Amino acid sequence: MLESVKISRRQSEIRQALAALVGKEKPTEEEVRQIEAMDLEYRTGETRFRAALIAEDSERREAGAELETRDGKEYADLVSKFEVRQVVDFYNSQRALSGETAEVVAEMRSHGAYKGVPVPYAALDIETRAGETVASGVPSPVVTAPIIDRIFAKSAAGSMGARFINIDHGSNEYPIVNSSVTGGWAASEGGSVAGPTVYSTAERSVGPNNTFGITMSITRKALLQSGAGLEAAIRRDMNGCLAVGMDKAVFQGAGTGGEPAGVLVGSYGITSTAVTAAASWKAFRGAVVRFMTANAANGPGSVNLLIRPEVYDFMDDTLITSTAVSEWDRLVKNVGKPVMSSNALAAPTGTPKASKALLTTSVNGVSPIFVATFGSIDVIRDPYSDAASGGLRLTALATMDVTVSRAEQLQILIGVQSSAS
Repeated sequence: MLESVKISRRQSEIRQALAALVGKEKPTEEEVRQIEAMDLEYRTGETRFRAALIAEDSERREAGAELETRDGKEYADLVSKFEVRQVVDFYNSQRALSGETAEVVAEMRSHGAYKGVPVPYAALDIETRAGETVASGVPSPVVTAPIIDRIFAKSAAGSMGARFINIDHGSNEYPIVNSSVTGGWAASEGGSVAGPTVYSTAERSVGPNNTFGITMSITRKALLQSGAGLEAAIRRDMNGCLAVGMDKAVFQGAGTGGEPAGVLVGSYGITSTAVTAAASWKAFRGAVVRFMTANAANGPGSVNLLIRPEVYDFMDDTLITSTAVSEWDRLVKNVGKPVMSSNALAAPTGTPKASKALLTTSVNGVSPIFVATFGSIDVIRDPYSDAASGGLRLTALATMDVTVSRAEQLQILIGVQSSAS
């Protein structure tokens, strides 16, 4: 019971007792002492009652906030216990899903249509466990060692400030302000100020138009020999493969053949500047200045830079005349930690070798790139391809789309040379 309720009930009892005592014309000395004692207790109770209400108000607010987010927290707890291994067992030996995995699958199926077993994206977001190297092949569970993961590049989209959105179904539109409201001074007393400026927005939409597929073939030996290691390996393998495909689509997507239109390829109106010179801090500084001139960035520290590894190699080897400082030292002193990817950007071509570079910045919390995933990962079994060997082939389908917010928040540099003429 709340303390304020206990105090309120006691105050009511005191009032009833006082009403009986004060009604007497000639109370005894004992009754007078009771009246004085109850009066003091009543006044003290009033102070305690106000204090209890203040304390309980804070508790009610905290409890209310917890109740508002309890459903989300409970579902997140269930997803954290999702076992991809159960999906494999379901397809391989028709073993029924159980526990938290069954609850999550039932919840997702109630909100979307899936041909196979849906797997939430969050179920793949598991920390990669570091450990000692083991021999190639699938290890026996008798040996305590992690399975060696394939080498996948980490996601560059997140490092470049992209916002990831998960949509249950349908399409989403995001209104982005694309006008520039200006003011002006009145030329004379009683004169009018500058005329009205149109406040307009542009809608950036994402839709479930592009599906990326991951196919995994699990041998019978792996199914019979591996224990919990198979669970972690499938998670990391699928997550890494998804990150590679997503990064390439976000930046280099052709917009045809089932791919979304990537940032470097799509018709987004992004300023594209031809450098056609050796990679240097001066070349990137020009793009940073354009950001600052357009009020999109306060300085180089708020700008993200995406380059090829070859550009780093060339700049780090290029020393400024009569100094031990390289062009790379000048770059990282201003920009911070550039993002290097051989997957998000195409390999250098031509003579001398040259590639593209991308600069992005966030404005008032608005991300430069939107990456949308729809529903969950739909895992489907192919019962025929590996039937002769007793293996299991799974296809994971992920529906995604990409768009940009304001073109002013991105800059593309072309012809950034990473080799001598």
